[in-house]
Amino acid sequence: MDAARRVEYNTTEDIYNLPDGQRAELIDGKMYMMAAPGRAHQGLVTEFTYLIRDYIRNKNGDCVIYPSPFAVFLNADDKTYVEPDICVICDKDKLIDEGCKGAPDWIIEIVSATSGRMDYYIKLFKYRTAGVREYWIVDPMKKRVMVYNFEHDTIEEYSFSDKVKAGIYKDFEINFDGISIE
Repeated sequence: MDAARRVEYNTTEDIYNLPDGQRAELIDGKMYMMAAPGRAHQGLVTEFTYLIRDYIRNKNGDCVIYPSPFAVFLNADDKTYVEPDICVICDKDKLIDEGCKGAPDWIIEIVSATSGRMDYYIKLFKYRTAGVREYWIVDPMKKRVMVYNFEHDTIEEYSFSDKVKAGIYKDFEINFDGISIE
């Protein structure tokens, strides 16, 4: 095969060899550079993390929650590495020292000015095919929450004035009306 036809793939080794402070994700061998999240983005990640963590603790649940940066190796190869804003993992056998090997049960991504295409298209497809049970796209600019329940093959859209029920739990919801995005 000549050099013009050869397809170059990145691997997780390339991710680990990035300069300090530089972050990227890897999907099917293609590297996507990540910008540092803004204050409002991190505020939402913090708020959701506390709400979900407190729910799990109060129910003596078996799941664990990890906010970004937390490595998720979706496939059994070295060509896919993502850092979801929030992931909930209920099968602790998936947890390794480096992060999570396999699909988390629930992923939440907070859309930023530069991440829309990744969150709405590339990751949506990848999370679904990898076996994620539920995927939320929280878009502060549109004040919208898209909930993809892959187990039941449903899509629901909510506004920031709604209560949004988590599909992986019978009795947990997040009241977006009570969350500040400042």
